[in-house]
Amino acid sequence: MKNESLPLLSVEEVWARMQAEAVAVADCERVTLDEALSRVLAEDLRAPITVPGFDNSAMDGYAFRADDARGRRELPISLRVAAGDPPGKLSPGTACRIFTGAPVPAGADTVVIQEHCERRGDTLVLPEAWTPHANIRRAGEDIRAGDVILQAGARLSPQAVGLAASCGFPEVLVRRRLRVAILSTGNELKTAGLGPLNQGQIYDSNRPMLHALLAHLGCEIQAAGPVSDDVAATCEALRAAAQAADVIFTTGGVSVGEEDHVKAALEAEGTLALWRVAIKPGKPLAFGRVGAAYFLGLPGNPVSAFVTFLLFAQPFLKALMGQTPGPLRGFPVRAAFMRATPDKRREFLRARLTIRADGALWAEAYPRQSSGVLSSTVWADGLVDIAAGRTVAEGEAVPFLPFEGLGC
Repeated sequence: MKNESLPLLSVEEVWARMQAEAVAVADCERVTLDEALSRVLAEDLRAPITVPGFDNSAMDGYAFRADDARGRRELPISLRVAAGDPPGKLSPGTACRIFTGAPVPAGADTVVIQEHCERRGDTLVLPEAWTPHANIRRAGEDIRAGDVILQAGARLSPQAVGLAASCGFPEVLVRRRLRVAILSTGNELKTAGLGPLNQGQIYDSNRPMLHALLAHLGCEIQAAGPVSDDVAATCEALRAAAQAADVIFTTGGVSVGEEDHVKAALEAEGTLALWRVAIKPGKPLAFGRVGAAYFLGLPGNPVSAFVTFLLFAQPFLKALMGQTPGPLRGFPVRAAFMRATPDKRREFLRARLTIRADGALWAEAYPRQSSGVLSSTVWADGLVDIAAGRTVAEGEAVPFLPFEGLGC
């Protein structure tokens, strides 16, 4: 791994090798549904009940037996049922005033919505045309008792939390949160809020950005201040982080400059499994181990750190959480830009979708694609994936990866 002439790895090679190393955390805990958002289920969730548990009205209206109303326009109203009421029993040849969600009374099999009917005192006047057996939500049409409603490894979205609640679950068994340490490296870095910048300094944007990305995944985050550009200091920081973290993140120091000490420190304190990937932005990417902790060394340029996190770190972390990450899924859009000169590396351009008069989706590339232009990631809503060696003419189809689809 010390040979810097080694060929760069492809996206697929890096992704596969990192996934092969991932072992999900074994510890689990039970949490209430109010605490379950973004947690990963540790067991299948089977419905203990049928949902809905009874036939109920899908609309405000009137319920009756279809055969009783054939050839008739008027029915006496003998019953009223609202949501939460017991269903009762409908007398033959009569109708029931019913409300959305209310149980359909025994003897009724049809609901006609109130806007299509007329009521004259205690008499229902039906429209000339109505549909038998309409507007009733049948028992079990959503879930049957015993159905697996959520599988182990599912990340609990707001709608998944709602689904669990609909079956009466007050709590769920989930994998424990990943413990992640963040170390940003560089003598030039200063933490915002700790005074003005000195000459040659910049504010550390990578640590807060990674903190936000990791919090979005539900990680337990341990953040340290910037680590100076010194091998001994970097080794000490890695050793300390490995004592408590499942995963250590660093930003910067993994390239080949004289002040890039993270790779050397990693090789001294642990193992380096892979280094450098054939993408732009983000070539310097290191992955390995420090003690029992996994190590991910992201590039120092903020856009490179952001892109490599989305492409590689995020699916790896999901695997550690017990979730099965899917492959990159893009969809074709038209390029509202040109790329006349091919690049040797696979390129991910920050881009924003627009809809033109023809109704098609077009991807507009940010005009400055430098890996230091962090504002481009706020302007953009995704990445255009340009294969190595490819040129792009305006109007050509290109794959687009939305940030939301990448979990951002």
